[in-house]
Amino acid sequence: MNGINQEKKVLTIAKEDGTKEEVELLICFEFNDTKKEYVVYTRNERDENNNITIYVSSVNRSGEIPKLGAISTDEEWSRIKDVLRELSKND
Repeated sequence: MNGINQEKKVLTIAKEDGTKEEVELLICFEFNDTKKEYVVYTRNERDENNNITIYVSSVNRSGEIPKLGAISTDEEWSRIKDVLRELSKND
């Protein structure tokens, strides 16, 4: 990212079995029209092509503690991919 040493942001995720996992938060964003919020994060795992695997989850803030959820529709995925493509152009 332009040679600037940026501090990593850590997100702690509580798994369904009650354990906690720390992951690196890459970005969070919200769509203005739907007011749906999303987080993009990584566990710094590499796939067979040596690319870092990223994960995207929706954020539900209706309770006391925010919960991560699934992306439910193809339209939602399409819009998220558009955001990620735009961000990758800026690196």
